[in-house]
Amino acid sequence: MVPLDTLNQIRERFQFLEAKMAGQAEPHEIAELAREYAELKPVVGEIDAYVTMLDARAQAEAMLDDPEMKDLADEELAGLKDTIPQAEHALKLALLPKDAADAKPAIIEIRPGTGGEEAALFAGNLLRMYQRYSETKGWKFSIIEMAETELGGIKEVVANIAGEGVFARLKFESGVHRVQRVPETESGGRIHTSAATVAVLPEAEDVDIDIPATDIRIDTMRASGAGGQHVNTTDSAVRITHIPSGIVVTSSEKSQHQNRAIAMAHLRAKLFDLERQRAADERAADRKAQIGSGDRSERIRTYNFPQGRMTDHRIGLTLYKLNEVVAGDLDETIDALTAADQAERLAEQGL
Repeated sequence: MVPLDTLNQIRERFQFLEAKMAGQAEPHEIAELAREYAELKPVVGEIDAYVTMLDARAQAEAMLDDPEMKDLADEELAGLKDTIPQAEHALKLALLPKDAADAKPAIIEIRPGTGGEEAALFAGNLLRMYQRYSETKGWKFSIIEMAETELGGIKEVVANIAGEGVFARLKFESGVHRVQRVPETESGGRIHTSAATVAVLPEAEDVDIDIPATDIRIDTMRASGAGGQHVNTTDSAVRITHIPSGIVVTSSEKSQHQNRAIAMAHLRAKLFDLERQRAADERAADRKAQIGSGDRSERIRTYNFPQGRMTDHRIGLTLYKLNEVVAGDLDETIDALTAADQAERLAEQGL
């Protein structure tokens, strides 16, 4: 049970913010007060629902000694027996520390790993899987940079996904994705294992990451499309090197000005992700297992085509609906990963 003293303190803080914003706040305080108010509002909603149910239970229990009210009290208590634990769980989730990046758009990077051309083809499958999932969510999926192989595989792709709560839904996709199937390039019918890596980064804003002009080198170059085709006749592609970290990002749209903005957004996302990873590593020093740790070398999932099976190794989830999964039906997997992460964080918080 969540201590009522804690809940009362949260309510009092919310009421203070409400009163402060109603007329006592200084102009420079309003933005910060509004941010905290918006964060607490859904929490207070869950508190009110939970406390209302506790009050209803207390009233029903008090009526048990009255013979005329006992049947009504029993009926009320029977209903509350299920709804109070549900309300308490919802409240505990609301009390968990929020990941400030959850509401942000995301940048996704997909690269083939072991497996040669088959790995590149699998990287292309993953690209289409996330494109289709984005479509089902109403998100905007935009390719920033893509290099293809002659057989239609992906050497590397970077894309931006814009929409509400994108990073919250996709942040558990980072890691090594393994595929087991008979390759299109294999005539002998033997099952091969290959892999591709996925990195999902929250898109950072200027206020999140400040990049001094002295820390970057910007080069322009002639852009080329897949397989050397569709070559732009102007030096429009932009490559930005972050000197302190050695990170290099590129963008090859037709507009050089647009390319600078796109490449800078990608660079900010990568640097923001480094900061988040550093902070997460410090917080997770004692944790033995991490869901969504973002470890790019962690094998997180296997797609077994002969068995029609997808297995997420972090939570032991196996679904025999592989065709649907690679077609973008990811909600069941993502919901399970989110629930497992919430359960782990609830245990850490002692809730």
